[in-house]
Amino acid sequence: MKLQKLILVTTATTLCISAGSALAQFQKPEDAIKYRQSVFTVMANAFGKMGAVVKGEAPYNKDDVAKNAAIVATLAPLPWQAFGPGTEGGKAQPAVWSDNAKFKAASEKMQLAVADLNKAAQSGDVESFKKSFGAASQTCKGCHDDFKKK
Repeated sequence: MKLQKLILVTTATTLCISAGSALAQFQKPEDAIKYRQSVFTVMANAFGKMGAVVKGEAPYNKDDVAKNAAIVATLAPLPWQAFGPGTEGGKAQPAVWSDNAKFKAASEKMQLAVADLNKAAQSGDVESFKKSFGAASQTCKGCHDDFKKK
């Protein structure tokens, strides 16, 4: 378990360091689109596993829930720099760029909700986890409703 935490912390640190320079690494808009879609895909996979637990489709396992919440929390800050000027396209609606203040606020709200989810998942309190999962999923849904193409 300690090794897993060390690996997670090392990975998170590496991702955070590289995230700062990620914007400069996008040579083409397609690179930014692929980057953000990849991050969202991994997040959705981990989020889906937790959702199955909340829906009763999978048994509650504290370690699995905590691991998936940590993945989502680690990745949550990453996709946003890939929505810079000139990166229009993919599944993002034009409102991402035309109403960027609202988009930024939505991304910050999601990151806070995901941090709360991670804290609840790590605690092992099932009810707190489920409540935090619901709040986090609502922030995801809100952003999808307003900023993702159907």
